[in-house]
Amino acid sequence: MQNDKLKNYLHLHLLVFIAGFTAIIGKLITLNAVSLVWYRMLIATVLMFIYIKIAKINISISRKAFFKLAIAGIIIALHWITFFGSIQVSNASIALAMFSTGAFFASFIEPIIYKRKIITYEIVFGLIVVLGIYLIVRSEFRYIEGMILGVISAFLSSLFAVLNGKFLEEHSATKISFYEFISGVFFITLYIAMFGDGFNANHFNVSLSDWFWLFVLASVCTAYAFIASVHVMRFISPYTVVLTYNLEPIYGIGLALILFPESETMSSSFYIGAFIILGVVLSNGILKNWKNFKKNKIKETN
Repeated sequence: MQNDKLKNYLHLHLLVFIAGFTAIIGKLITLNAVSLVWYRMLIATVLMFIYIKIAKINISISRKAFFKLAIAGIIIALHWITFFGSIQVSNASIALAMFSTGAFFASFIEPIIYKRKIITYEIVFGLIVVLGIYLIVRSEFRYIEGMILGVISAFLSSLFAVLNGKFLEEHSATKISFYEFISGVFFITLYIAMFGDGFNANHFNVSLSDWFWLFVLASVCTAYAFIASVHVMRFISPYTVVLTYNLEPIYGIGLALILFPESETMSSSFYIGAFIILGVVLSNGILKNWKNFKKNKIKETN
């Protein structure tokens, strides 16, 4: 039993490592951010559809529910576009550091969606996050465009995560993701057709290297990571899963430093700011868990 638990913990850390590696892949692929996300979501949708057919999963859904999931699909598409856009105009370290601000946005979005009061200590943590961002901006101002895109990406990611939390109360994770991905592909297709260069020869002129990394991104980092994370949550508490995923920027920034030392090595102020943000995120998770533990203890006593 203990051995199985260890295997699941190691599997969880592998998934977090894969999530951090996503930023590295974004740096390796030469396509623009919009085309990159279009291919990613299209390939992942096809793979997920094959999984649904093999597993014989029921994906029937009402029109009202589909509309809600479609909105979320557009949000996740925009999140990925801004995330990879941030990497392309700056670097992976900047994008990942800004992505860490997601917990700050979630502290305001969650009370609105779930109709609860804003917790005081989350506001304090939010102010500390702002300090971390200030240190990064001050020391790496040349990457300001990437920082702005990264912060927008973090906000969209938090909004998407909170909305999905509500959707999971009524639908399976597989059904949610499948319709979100289809909607994301449709949205980006319309955008490219109406506002981009259209589906010309350049759009489909993808190098073998890009095809390889796109397939890794869509299969391992998207379809597999999603299915595996759902499996892991059967054996490990959701809190542990969420808290462990907060290590994603650390893995990602570490990988970026090892693989691209020339473009990814940043100033000392950047790393101080990044670790202030990460420290706040982890502290927030630990504090929430401690409060929930105390509540459960009181209930057991009564």
